[in-house]
Amino acid sequence: MGYETLLVQTENHVCTVTLNRPDAMNAVDQRVTRELQKALKEISRDKSVRCLLLTGAGKAFCVGQDLKEATAGDKPLDFAARLRRGYNPAIQQLMSLEIPTLAGINGAAAGAGWSLALACDLRVAASNVKFVSAFSNLGLIPDCAMTWTLPRLVGYAKALEIAWLSDPISAETALQLGLVHRIVEPDNFASVIREMAARLAARPTKGLALTKRAMIAGMTNDATAQLEYEAMLQGVAGRTKDYQEGVSAFIEKRQAEFAGE
Repeated sequence: MGYETLLVQTENHVCTVTLNRPDAMNAVDQRVTRELQKALKEISRDKSVRCLLLTGAGKAFCVGQDLKEATAGDKPLDFAARLRRGYNPAIQQLMSLEIPTLAGINGAAAGAGWSLALACDLRVAASNVKFVSAFSNLGLIPDCAMTWTLPRLVGYAKALEIAWLSDPISAETALQLGLVHRIVEPDNFASVIREMAARLAARPTKGLALTKRAMIAGMTNDATAQLEYEAMLQGVAGRTKDYQEGVSAFIEKRQAEFAGE
């Protein structure tokens, strides 16, 4: 289907979703959240897609809520309703995808735009990127799951500092804090993120999805419960075609060709 605010293209099992409002620094309006929900729903149903790459058009990744939309009209924006109808379903869809999700952070990521990147499994940033929470500058709280993702990545105290002070964070600092996995020079950025997405798409997709489930459960389970959960998921993984291919490739001393099944 066609989109007004997104570019969606699938090639070699990688679906690239590009936020496409470059004149507005890819700020999020109702069209963006509506189209993200539709795109993510289609991706979740497409068995040929084995990795999602999320990035931005132009100079920014995403600078968060479109404040022109938020201040338009006679009545103040109902933030609770906006989150429940727009942002939250998209974030939940993104976080629950059973394929690897990679944020290619090509430029500034602020507010809900940063939250969107944090909701992806892995993050690669251009070396000149700046991150900023921004919410406290407007008297708001971090949303789009940032209060869930950020403390798990940097700890409660650091997350609170980031949220309260809203100081810009460089790509290098983000790497040191574990907020991004790699930083890349801008000239090489596009090729690096495409290569990383291709590598993820070539991995055993079901095994990666089960690993993600196990990691999430491990953040709240005790050791006994987690051991049992691992055993259950390993039983599922051991029945996949990719496991059979992995074993055959190991025995035959060749490169495995996983099919994501």
